[in-house]
Amino acid sequence: MSTLQIGLAIAGGVVLAGVVAHSTWTSRKNKPRQAAPQPQEAAAETVTYGHAHGQSQEPSFDAEPSYEVNQEPAAAVSAPAYQTTGSLDPVSDIARSMMEEATAHAQRIPDEAEMARIAESKAAAAKVAAERAAQQAASAPAMTPAISKVMDVDAPELLQPEKRPSLDALIDVIAAVEIDTPTTGDATLAAMPATRRVGSKLFSVEGLNTETGLWEQPRHGQRYSAFQSGVQLANRTGPLNEIEFSEFVAKTQAFADALNAAPEFPDMLEEVGRARELDNFASAHDAQLSFTLKAVKSAWSPGYVQQNAARLGFIAGVLPGRMVVPAATHGLPPILGLTFDSQAAMSEDPTQSAIYELNLSLDVPQVDRKEEPYARMIQTAHELARVMDGAVTDDNGQPLSEAAIGSIARDLLALYDTLDARDLSAGSPQARRLFS
Repeated sequence: MSTLQIGLAIAGGVVLAGVVAHSTWTSRKNKPRQAAPQPQEAAAETVTYGHAHGQSQEPSFDAEPSYEVNQEPAAAVSAPAYQTTGSLDPVSDIARSMMEEATAHAQRIPDEAEMARIAESKAAAAKVAAERAAQQAASAPAMTPAISKVMDVDAPELLQPEKRPSLDALIDVIAAVEIDTPTTGDATLAAMPATRRVGSKLFSVEGLNTETGLWEQPRHGQRYSAFQSGVQLANRTGPLNEIEFSEFVAKTQAFADALNAAPEFPDMLEEVGRARELDNFASAHDAQLSFTLKAVKSAWSPGYVQQNAARLGFIAGVLPGRMVVPAATHGLPPILGLTFDSQAAMSEDPTQSAIYELNLSLDVPQVDRKEEPYARMIQTAHELARVMDGAVTDDNGQPLSEAAIGSIARDLLALYDTLDARDLSAGSPQARRLFS
């Protein structure tokens, strides 16, 4: 070969190596970030690796020794691999002696000198862990009490579910249903309509309990001296209209006929007008905030998103690709919502699914202002952006500035005050029903 041919071959090899290196680097860069293995998973992998290579595991004396008399000796040592795979090869003398020695070593009660050494090693390990935790706490950004509560890894202790809200003249059309003599809860439930909806509105029936004197949902084993039916004036689908009011009258009349009762209905035009006024107010004071978190350096896998969100108190939602921060009381709407591509969440191989943005949302009228949901939303967005190398933007893709955050906070404060003045405070049963 001539010098020219050799030079061309070398140049071609260099170019080919560069193309391969660039392709490998690009593939690695574009690969979605994966969730970090959990400590128990890493420990399981270590044990599996050791048994697969025939390595004997030296028992550790960092943990407190067990002195239970009825402990099975075989439980202290893992069974050989051939026993779990069904192999018929005999155990060698060397392997058997190693097992017996490990068993005896694991069950031997350490003397006082060894116990002292164990205590010293545990104290030293605890000191190192405390120093490391202090360094991490010092280097971590300061967080408000609200985000501190959100970032509690443990699942929140859910309180008892609140009592179902009763009919309220503020947001319901109410019709009185009078009866001559008290009736049982069983007869009442048998007379109830098959559906609890009137069009897109909630339809309810309540009875006046003869013992407690309170209005409640009819129950078995109770007696009721009067009834009232109601239909919601408005919700996010719109106000109650004439057709829905007529359906409400028909349902109530059928219920009253089954109990030989006499219903009394309010004026339809007046109630429909009231429904439109309430719907206008609700439409002007409804607020659903959302921020977008976009990947900056590389995409995320569903597992990576779920792991980092779980550290901030999120749990899996009902739909794929949705996570929520649950309320402290069971049955209440979630405080915050987090959504991402549902197709990526349902992928056959989630590790290869790429997620480029998340949506963090807050349904303002559904959450009590005492929960400080907006402050928690801001802190959560910035914390996710920090740990996941993302950027927080608004709905229009613009970076979320301090000025924008302050402006939204002032608007929310005014909104909360307006809802309070209308007896529709955010998070109240009436507000949750109206803004649903």
